[in-house]
Amino acid sequence: MAIPLPLTSYSPISTSSSISRTSFVTLTPRHRNHFSDQNISRHLPISCSLSSSPSNGSTPDSMNGSGLNGQSSFPGMPSFDGASNPPLKWRRVLLKVSGEALAGDEQQNIDPKVTMSIAREVAAVTRLGIEVAIVVGGGNIFRGSTWAGCSGLDRSSADYIGMMATVMNAIFLQATMESIGIPTRVQTAFRMSEVAEPYIRRRAIRHLEKGRVVIFAAGTGNPFFTTDTAAALRCAEINAEVVLKATNVDGVFDDDPKRNPNARLHESLTYQEVTSKDLSVMDMTAITLCQENNIPVVVFNLSEPGNIAKAIRGERVGTLIGGTWNSIVAAT
Repeated sequence: MAIPLPLTSYSPISTSSSISRTSFVTLTPRHRNHFSDQNISRHLPISCSLSSSPSNGSTPDSMNGSGLNGQSSFPGMPSFDGASNPPLKWRRVLLKVSGEALAGDEQQNIDPKVTMSIAREVAAVTRLGIEVAIVVGGGNIFRGSTWAGCSGLDRSSADYIGMMATVMNAIFLQATMESIGIPTRVQTAFRMSEVAEPYIRRRAIRHLEKGRVVIFAAGTGNPFFTTDTAAALRCAEINAEVVLKATNVDGVFDDDPKRNPNARLHESLTYQEVTSKDLSVMDMTAITLCQENNIPVVVFNLSEPGNIAKAIRGERVGTLIGGTWNSIVAAT
């Protein structure tokens, strides 16, 4: 018995509208075999329609990704009209967070409120397409240079203990970020395969390109080097554009602000000024590494709400070393 099957065909499409017409064809036994349940299950039903096209030839919003009022039609993506979002100063950044900053009020080794604050601000900027890598310190748990010489503990062994402290902070920060939906990877300078990935430069860059946050732990993997040096090194390796150093002060002052209330905050400094004035911003190895690779450094206050997001977006905050706020080129 023949089965009438409605088929829809379309006339040639005009610029104003489309006309559809429906006809019936008769299925022979050969056709019925083709339209068996097994074959039909392999096909997806598709509904085709064409609305009136704009007479001025403009592209519909559904084609250019822009929705109402210039906003993106895709959730979580910024608009591309250039009006609502300011131009970004940096596209890939490295955030250096000290262990002391993670301690917060220092009543415990890690303050969950601090890690959550960091996670939320990083989440806000990653949605803009900025790639974020983080280097964490371990001074809130163990500082090798302080404990070296105690009970026969040599400096190298003390520094290795400090490296493991940074891994603890990194895992805690990773858990906080993933709790609010930020895909995060921890990479360590020496192998700890059960808890983190080993540091592999190309893999780290690929994670960043996929929109993941990468936390570098265990410093450089070598004793006698600080996590500031690790931040400068990783920044150069992954081709990040800036080191953002989060501290407990507003930036770099010409004097200790705790002792001198009239101390002046520097808006910008050169590398030579930091070294010649012996400003305690980063250790000399880290500053030299940044200078040789033309990496600017921004020093800002972590405890001030919104500062992390501002620094990552390239807004004026704290002190800029090795560059000017109107230019991304490092100045020596």
